Amino acid sequence: MPPSDDRRFARYTKDLVRGLEMIRTYPQGVTIFGSARFHNRHKYYQAAYELGAKLAQHGHTVTTGGGPGVMEAANRGAFENHGQSIGLNIKLATEQDLNPWTTDSMEFHYFFARKVMLTYSSKMFVFFPGGFGTMDEFTEVLELIHAGKMPISPVILFGSEFWGGLDEWFSGIMSEWHLIETGMEDEMNEMAHVKAADYGMINKARDLHTLTDDIDEIVKIADQTDPRDVQDVINQAIACQLFNQCD
Repeated sequence: MPPSDDRRFARYTKDLVRGLEMIRTYPQGVTIFGSARFHNRHKYYQAAYELGAKLAQHGHTVTTGGGPGVMEAANRGAFENHGQSIGLNIKLATEQDLNPWTTDSMEFHYFFARKVMLTYSSKMFVFFPGGFGTMDEFTEVLELIHAGKMPISPVILFGSEFWGGLDEWFSGIMSEWHLIETGMEDEMNEMAHVKAADYGMINKARDLHTLTDDIDEIVKIADQTDPRDVQDVINQAIACQLFNQCD
């Protein structure tokens, strides 16, 4: 292995080990994703602030990507309500500064390591409107659950005006053309509907995600979602990401 590859692998490992050591110290909470571009007067910034605040009031750890916009709003809501507010930032050529509303934070060199921590640190995922990064994170979470690489967890899309078209696309042409893997479909749908009933979701469960405009509904789902065993999750993350043992 060339020296440059050795250094790169060492940085991969450092990102993963430091990240796993960090998330080990917190109970699994809620990861909130969304655009970095919403200013503090935007309705989605304000909604993310409200969600972060209410989750903190109910004792849930709030984790975000640590940047501005939706991430800042959710962290700020949790921070100002005396909750655990975690920011997992990414080092970019065009700097994305860590927002000042975190109780603990870490900066990553590599997107994949950061995504591992955003995924494995939480029992539930909420996606606000966002761009390519948000879409990437959303589809990866769905794929990990669908492929059986992580347990079924609530995946919430907040904002029907933004996500409604994508939701229809999933349930429409992608399903009709059989472009979505169907080998586990019956079992997954059954489990999703059972979980939807358990969480008291208002909307019909579609495969692995739920669309809503109701902040209080999201908090209720979080209250009724038990965390996975953190040590088992960490062991799974290490085996999968470092040794490609993802069973």
